[in-house]
Amino acid sequence: MQETLDAAPQIHVDPQFRADVLNGLKEPIPAIPARWFYDHRGSQLFDAITRLDAYYPTRVETGIMRANATAIAAAAGTGGAMVEFGAGSVTKTPLMIDALDPDHYVPIDISGDYLRDAAAGLMADHPDLAIDPIEADFTGPVDLPDEIRQMPRIGFFPGSTIGNFVPRSATDLLRHFRDILGDGAKLLIGMDRIKDVRRLIRAYDDEEGVTAAFNMNLITRINRELDGTIPDGAFAHEARWNEMLGRIEMHLVATRDVDFTVEGEPFHFAKGATIHTENSHKYGPRAARTLLLAGGWTPTHEWTDPDDDFALILAEAQPNRFAP
Repeated sequence: MQETLDAAPQIHVDPQFRADVLNGLKEPIPAIPARWFYDHRGSQLFDAITRLDAYYPTRVETGIMRANATAIAAAAGTGGAMVEFGAGSVTKTPLMIDALDPDHYVPIDISGDYLRDAAAGLMADHPDLAIDPIEADFTGPVDLPDEIRQMPRIGFFPGSTIGNFVPRSATDLLRHFRDILGDGAKLLIGMDRIKDVRRLIRAYDDEEGVTAAFNMNLITRINRELDGTIPDGAFAHEARWNEMLGRIEMHLVATRDVDFTVEGEPFHFAKGATIHTENSHKYGPRAARTLLLAGGWTPTHEWTDPDDDFALILAEAQPNRFAP
């Protein structure tokens, strides 16, 4: 009798992930878009980062929401549809659902497993809320459910995720959100402020090493999904402040000369060469408002913490004007 062997499990590989990695590693300044951090393990690690003492943005933004929930609801309105770009935080999303009391909640995220887990938890806690999770890259096409097309809509984009995009791309993304949500929609968005550089570096290079593990998980994913042969220890996490561009940068730095392949394509990195994996731009008050205006959103309200470390801004997609 011939023994039957189980087939090896098939790993689904997003073709855009493959293209971004292979093309990004060939660039004069090698870089991989930060959205590819967020496989299931990456999403778990980021959730752990948000609970670190050194990582102030989540704690401060949550404090702003708690302190101003009534004012936010009065300015933004209640009911209608709440569309969240990026998987919801276990803390921030319920706070805004409680404050805004939407009839429909639509979370959009690239990490399907993490998205479904988050949605399941919210369904258990809010049984009367209609929830329609959408597994998608929110920088690309997104089809909202038909049920919300006639509802007032508010986009929710917390966590200063807009800071991950260079200003040109951030402007394009905000215009994309406007196209998705439509004229008259509102957007509640978090933006991190510029502050002491030492504090910024600690937030992105914590002593516990969680952010380093988050950055290094990208290599694990490349090796797992794209048949990568990047050796253990060949790269290390590094966070840098770029004063000219007003941003924290995360890099994977080659610890030695290293050769490896990705899907059979060879790559060589000399010691000290880097793969640029993330930006986190910080915005002063005027720059934040200008960015929103460039993206088609008119700021109407702003809430900050007592130290002005972080801002939560409400903006509206007002009709385009023929003249000033």
